[in-house]
Amino acid sequence: MLTGKQRRYLRGIGHGLKPVITVGKGEISEAVLRETNEALESHELIKVKILESCMLDRHEVAESLSSECSADVAQVLGRTILLYRAAKEPRMELPK
Repeated sequence: MLTGKQRRYLRGIGHGLKPVITVGKGEISEAVLRETNEALESHELIKVKILESCMLDRHEVAESLSSECSADVAQVLGRTILLYRAAKEPRMELPK
């Protein structure tokens, strides 16, 4: 669970990131979950873009992805989600 200070820090870093994962009409499939896990393993912090064709609510998508991938939601802003999961050997050092 992220603290408010950690969320703020991650939002600052995530501002300049480009979306790595796109959730569209197919919604949250096994392929999307697999790609999200791979992206989190290599990047720790990723942006997920939700297309207008997705029938799920943005908060449902954030909750589903975070629980399935054991990640924390740093931010839900518009149709963009910022997900964080620490790697086995973390490259980012979060504030306490």
